[in-house]
Amino acid sequence: MSNTSPTLAQLEQKDTFIRRHIGPGKGEIEEMLSAIGASSLDDLIEQTVPAGIALPEPLKCGEGATEVEALSELKAVAEKNKINRSFIGMGYYDTHVPNVILRNVLENPGWYTAYTPYQPEIAQGRLEAILNFQQVTIDLTGLELASASLLDEGTAAAEAMGLAKRVSKNKKANAFFIANDVHPQTVDVVETRAEMFGFEIIKGEAEEAAEHDIFGALLQYPTSTGEVKDISDIISAVQAKKGIVAVAADLMSLVMLKSPGELGADVALGSAQRFGVPMGYGGPHAAFFATRDSYKRSLPGRIIGVSKDTRGRPALRMALQTREQHIRREKANSNICTAQVLLANMASFYAVYHGPQGLKTIAERIHRFADILATGLNQKGAEKGVALKHSTYFDTLTVMVSNKEDVLEKAYAKGMNLRADLEGAVGVSLDETTTREDILALFDVLLGEDHGLTVEGLDAEVTTQA
Repeated sequence: MSNTSPTLAQLEQKDTFIRRHIGPGKGEIEEMLSAIGASSLDDLIEQTVPAGIALPEPLKCGEGATEVEALSELKAVAEKNKINRSFIGMGYYDTHVPNVILRNVLENPGWYTAYTPYQPEIAQGRLEAILNFQQVTIDLTGLELASASLLDEGTAAAEAMGLAKRVSKNKKANAFFIANDVHPQTVDVVETRAEMFGFEIIKGEAEEAAEHDIFGALLQYPTSTGEVKDISDIISAVQAKKGIVAVAADLMSLVMLKSPGELGADVALGSAQRFGVPMGYGGPHAAFFATRDSYKRSLPGRIIGVSKDTRGRPALRMALQTREQHIRREKANSNICTAQVLLANMASFYAVYHGPQGLKTIAERIHRFADILATGLNQKGAEKGVALKHSTYFDTLTVMVSNKEDVLEKAYAKGMNLRADLEGAVGVSLDETTTREDILALFDVLLGEDHGLTVEGLDAEVTTQA
């Protein structure tokens, strides 16, 4: 047999992944080494890395695995995870991703970009999808102008704070108010941005906002604990003192509820995740951001607009992006550039796929399940030490319980995660994927398995009451 036969180690091809993803071949490496005067890669490292910090011997990493072996091992490790059903809410919800969107958008490399298209002549399709996202945002928020998406709800809220400072007539104020019932992760992001801007953050009950000297306020609608309340008087009171009001809203709830624009808000923002975007591990998700037309020069991000090409035909382009973002960054409204356009497009297609009536049906189904759950808890809760904190809601109930740890333990045993950071209570958020079986399982956890309730019976009561 020829001495040139490859060794078994070579035939195992344990370096195929590296060679496929780290470009240069043997000849190219030799050419580059020759150009820079190094005899080998080891020689290059010796010339580059100071001897004082270089490791005296190679890392003891063991023998490498093939790509197939590595994938198999990773899969085995991942399968050890226990995936629970999430009822936590707080801006994150399960959703059904239509297969046509999954195949043709999320899994299609032609859509794989987080950027707003800079070459309109080759991106009319993507620009149209973004334009639809803006229109969905405008329709549901009741405001006149929407951007082409931002990173997530937290950063959108921070951008709203920046806009409020720029456009508020209360120029001497340096404080921004955050209602106590805003999602905690949003509060964290806004506080971090405020520290960098040198703004003071004031937190309190939403009704107290106008009592402070502020340039703006952030309210949650519905609240983080699920309550739906009329915030129009709060908004008017802040505006009467020349403050700007931003409302962090749940997009699906706005299909049924009065819009932030109708309530008088200056800015509406939030996550578009539940419009057909998987939860992932908390992201990435696109944010929506809408405001009044009079504030368009202070809007963060990009706007897609309808224009005409050189032949007078309708064409789409970026109608607004701030010049300072590229040449005087410290003077820019915002340096947000990489938005979540892929995921905004998914939300856009989700809205188009279902249409207005389809979205209404989904929202009404979610709310009906919440009504059924609330009715059952109201009927049987007193004898079990269970009570609802709020009587008005869309999809989220805050349930006061006498033994919180016991409830959480029972939920976990049934493969369910409830919101656990509330004092003396648990949070239960329903979504598009909620089933009758889920409702019965929640009754089992909260009331005990002897509750005797049926979804059909409670639905008949809810329908009669309506």
